[in-house]
Amino acid sequence: MASGTAFEAMTMSTATEIAAQEFTCVVERHRPQIFRFLLASTRDVDLAETLTQECFLKAHRNWGSFRGESSAMTWLMRIAINLQKDHWRNRRMQFWRHTQSHAVDLDEASEWLPSGERSVEQHLLARERVGQVAKAVEGLSDRQRTVFLLRYVEEMELSEIARATGLNEGTVKAHLSRALARVRAELGGRR
Repeated sequence: MASGTAFEAMTMSTATEIAAQEFTCVVERHRPQIFRFLLASTRDVDLAETLTQECFLKAHRNWGSFRGESSAMTWLMRIAINLQKDHWRNRRMQFWRHTQSHAVDLDEASEWLPSGERSVEQHLLARERVGQVAKAVEGLSDRQRTVFLLRYVEEMELSEIARATGLNEGTVKAHLSRALARVRAELGGRR
């Protein structure tokens, strides 16, 4: 019987090591997208980093309950969205005051966003566009902002956004359509 217990302990240890390695791979693969989304949502590097760490800590605690009904990215994004909502709900007024006085520089934010721009002029134009879009996105409702950022920063499909936000796909389309109309109106008004 003792050898059976030793075998069970060794098997559990191996399973735990495999799960840990699997989770480490998930973190390495998806951390940049989660951080970019949270940075684009909060425009605060420290807050985005904190929320990213909280996201992966929560995911690690619940890794055993991840059923694989969605992709790991969708599951992680759902956690990140919920953390962001909790943060905004709990500290809405304090957060806005802090954001106004300690917001990340738009030049710095554009460095975190994917860009295929090559020349100096193209890079500067991209930074300017990021600043214009960021300012327009600030005026969106929480849901519109979340859907917009998931679609255009994280390049998620509508079905993935629906699963990540808990909204149905039609609602996601409606929020995205309204967000696009507002952002386009804002950007069109400056030209």
